[in-house]
Amino acid sequence: MSAPENMHCGYVAVLGAPNAGKSTLVNRLVGAKVTIVSPKVQTTRNRVLGIAVSGDAQIVFIDTPGIFTPKKRFDRAMVAAAWGGAKEADVVVLMVDAKSGFDKDTRIIVDGLEKYAEEGPGEGKRRPVFLVLNKIDLVKPEALLALTQRLHDAGKFDHTFMISALSGEGVDDLMAAILPGLPKGHWLFPEDQLSDMPQRLLAAEITREQVFLQLHQELPYAIAVETEAWENFDNGDVKIDQVVYVQRDSQKGIVLGKGGSRIKEIGAQARAQLETMLDCKVHLFLRVKKHDKWSEDPRYFRALGLDYNA
Repeated sequence: MSAPENMHCGYVAVLGAPNAGKSTLVNRLVGAKVTIVSPKVQTTRNRVLGIAVSGDAQIVFIDTPGIFTPKKRFDRAMVAAAWGGAKEADVVVLMVDAKSGFDKDTRIIVDGLEKYAEEGPGEGKRRPVFLVLNKIDLVKPEALLALTQRLHDAGKFDHTFMISALSGEGVDDLMAAILPGLPKGHWLFPEDQLSDMPQRLLAAEITREQVFLQLHQELPYAIAVETEAWENFDNGDVKIDQVVYVQRDSQKGIVLGKGGSRIKEIGAQARAQLETMLDCKVHLFLRVKKHDKWSEDPRYFRALGLDYNA
């Protein structure tokens, strides 16, 4: 059945180096928190869909892990997921941290993007690529112009935008430019759906976000969170049991904190966010367990939708 003339739907992949602000932008465009955010690089580990509606168009944003030079299996899987997002998109957004500039990771992305642009979703059709400079409030105008010129000298972009994903400056202009690039078609998701992430994974991600916010240095990267059990009660409450995996015994004490204070605070903050998102009372129970090979565990890859053999 053909779609009505005025109905459009398409995928928009948001790519960039680690910590470019991709997740903050997707949350801003969707108008709700659908992906976790922290000041640390590589917070996003898997592809996340955020779904927005604008008039007669449904836009499915693909928030992707940061692209960098991978060294381990888990790193390779994250980078493969990011490029996979570009391959299925109707429009690609390259997000660049204006303060970091044209760094090594961004150069890798620019070099690889042209292939995906030319392999557009339709025969003989080029996939639009938008350049988005983020965190413009932290950079002087003359430096922004110089950075823009360097990027355009290195790659081919259909439009350029200067934004602050945190404040929202320039984001409406970006959204307006995306809409004409979406193909005609029926909506893929119900009008009120904001993400495709299963609730159990969402709950684990919310707790992992608190791990990134409350623990320091390299420890958050050695941690995974899994939702073991989920129980809905007749009164509307939800009971969630989660395991926080660490890779070494010495890390358990840091995660637990003195007298269990750190894990209690992680749980309290995660619980508050989950109650807001689920609109019900949440009973969240966390336990810390050593699993030194979680980043090599095929089961964890499957839970995140990552390719173990990437």
